[in-house]
Amino acid sequence: MISIGAEDYARAESMLAPYRKQAVPGASVAPQWLAGGRRFVYEVGGRHVLVDPATGTRRDAFDHARLAAALSLASGHAVDAADLPVMLLEFELPGRDEDVVRFFAFGENWEFSGDDGTCERVEGPGLPSRVELVSPDKAWAAFTRDGNIWVRSQDGGEEFALTEDAEPDHSYGAMLDWAGIFQWRALGIDPPFVAEWSPDSTRLLTHRLDQRGLPEQVLVESAPAGGGRPVEHRLRYPVPGDEQVATMSWVVLDVAARTVVHQQDPPTPIVHTTSRASRWWVGDSVYFLRYARDALTLEMHRLDPATGASTLVVQETGRTCVDPGASTVEPAQVQVLDSGEILWWSQRDGWGHLYLSSPDGGKHVQVTSGEWLVRRVLWVDEDARRVWFLANGLDETDPYLRQICRIDLDGTGFTRLTDDEFDHDAISPPEGGYVVDRASTVATPPRSSVLDGDGRVLVELEAPDTAALASRGWAPPERFRATAADGRTPVYGLLWRPHGFDPDRRYPVIDHVYPGPMVYRASPAFDAPPFTGEAEALAALGFAVVAVDGRGTAGRSKAFHDHSYRNFSAAGFLVDHVAAIRQLGERHPWLDTARVGITGSSGGGYATTRALLAHPEFFGVGVARATPNDIGSYYPYWGERYYGDLDDDARRDLDNAHLAANLQGRLLLIHGELDDNVLPAQSLRLVDALVKADKDVDMLVVPGAEHLFNGSKHYVLRRTWDYFVRHLHGAEPPSYRLTPLPPSLPV
Repeated sequence: MISIGAEDYARAESMLAPYRKQAVPGASVAPQWLAGGRRFVYEVGGRHVLVDPATGTRRDAFDHARLAAALSLASGHAVDAADLPVMLLEFELPGRDEDVVRFFAFGENWEFSGDDGTCERVEGPGLPSRVELVSPDKAWAAFTRDGNIWVRSQDGGEEFALTEDAEPDHSYGAMLDWAGIFQWRALGIDPPFVAEWSPDSTRLLTHRLDQRGLPEQVLVESAPAGGGRPVEHRLRYPVPGDEQVATMSWVVLDVAARTVVHQQDPPTPIVHTTSRASRWWVGDSVYFLRYARDALTLEMHRLDPATGASTLVVQETGRTCVDPGASTVEPAQVQVLDSGEILWWSQRDGWGHLYLSSPDGGKHVQVTSGEWLVRRVLWVDEDARRVWFLANGLDETDPYLRQICRIDLDGTGFTRLTDDEFDHDAISPPEGGYVVDRASTVATPPRSSVLDGDGRVLVELEAPDTAALASRGWAPPERFRATAADGRTPVYGLLWRPHGFDPDRRYPVIDHVYPGPMVYRASPAFDAPPFTGEAEALAALGFAVVAVDGRGTAGRSKAFHDHSYRNFSAAGFLVDHVAAIRQLGERHPWLDTARVGITGSSGGGYATTRALLAHPEFFGVGVARATPNDIGSYYPYWGERYYGDLDDDARRDLDNAHLAANLQGRLLLIHGELDDNVLPAQSLRLVDALVKADKDVDMLVVPGAEHLFNGSKHYVLRRTWDYFVRHLHGAEPPSYRLTPLPPSLPV
């Protein structure tokens, strides 16, 4: 029998995302664009680096040792140059020398002069709240109060309301009740609000959200921080098929005139946060995407901020859901040019490609074509009539690899700027002109560099290695290809070998699952978020771990993605997971495919529970977190977008509870009692069905926890590990306790 000790748990803990980041500094290069995008700053290992692509230079953004000494002297606090306690750094300050840096530290604003090495306190707004949106000219900060939009002068002057007629459930800039409000509160942060400043800082675009009359749900906080009786929390929460859902209308607020212009159209039904996110100021006009409730129609409208009148510019319909990009958790791949032309992403020919629409929407030209898809628009050079973008599907060995490409807007001149075995996660400043390329494989951390428009390297940035990870027992996963259960469709995934791998042993397998349909799980990139670390932690405990992207997940052709349409209960085609794991078992005799577990969170929890109930002969142990077990009583987005109208048969099919009698293995359900995304009733209803079927089930309800388990994630992970150690390894877990993890932000 295998023995799992505290040292194994410690090694597993070191594989989790926060600790992996420390072990591979430089793996994440996140540019802070400076004025006009000509230069940028990024942070690596406690250092702030300034990059000038035009001169091909990379240097420290300031003298870290001098700043530390100056700040220590001025503040009276000890300051380590290798770990500066600075936030909100600002460079290229108007009217100041280039070597002056402004930042926030120790509860105050400071300016450091690189010329004389001094640090001085300065007046400023302090640490901004999440609920404030600063105007481009830094003159105003917008915020919400009692459901209305307010602004305050950044120079300490007046503050005043721009709207005054908000009422409960009918307010400005608000988030939907189920859109992660408790996740923000768990972080001690007020939820963000929906608003967009005009480029000239004179007007503010927001919306008015109407949730009046929607059905209420109740969450009970059993152990409130202050003690006493349980606290009741009510939220508006519609479900698929409800006649009434939330609606929204756009509103333009003029700061100087203090006027309010409402959109003239009837309010738009809103069943997902993407409906609020896709809006742009272009000159003096506003453009926005309008999603039909059934997701079969997608429209772009132009709004006149002066009158509130809107004009339909582009409309696309389909037999299945119409998306503005390969993944609905990423920004819409739509861009309005200065000419008024619209670069539009569409799968109308079966692949995700770019089309150029005339300003009135009357003419459309296909820009890209072929059996591959555009993933991200990097920038458009309107003078050269050329667009740079990321694409995947160009590599025959792996359709998920992203490459940097360009093409002329008339569809000619297609050029691949990269053509290698790396996945390229590239970004550009809003003004374009160059690319910050982060190229990686599952085994190689991102090698970052700045490329020009022809793909030539202007500046090398970072080239981290995995030595520190390897010293902890880490080994890179194997990227594999298998055949789906239909016997012909190729599917792809990742296989992590157990730490201390011995080919003469037999190892149980855990499927780390997220079934989409709006994303894919098994990226070809190094440490692709948001799943970083959990699979590696399980591998450190002696499990072989797999991640598979079955049919119906995102990132490939429209036909591949449409396998999930009206087939949501397939949960990312678990039959493809079974087929892939069995094929891996034939290739690798050390895989014990008679001992297979599965785990996932949210949609991954749905797939986990469905796996044990629909495939009890294959999956023997599962841990499901924050699971929407009944899609028919989950918020409308999933059921209506990926299924359409739900009749009684569909509702039964989408509900895991109707399969309760099939449970044979060990199942642990974990749910936060304040999960306002997936209500706790989703797990309790399944438990009710399992009790009625006389089936054993384990359940952990975490008091006060929300959808992401912030503050208790370490406990939830440790209980997950314990469960698999007991029921897949047949061993007793150690009495090891994990350190609390940093919080995660809602997405």
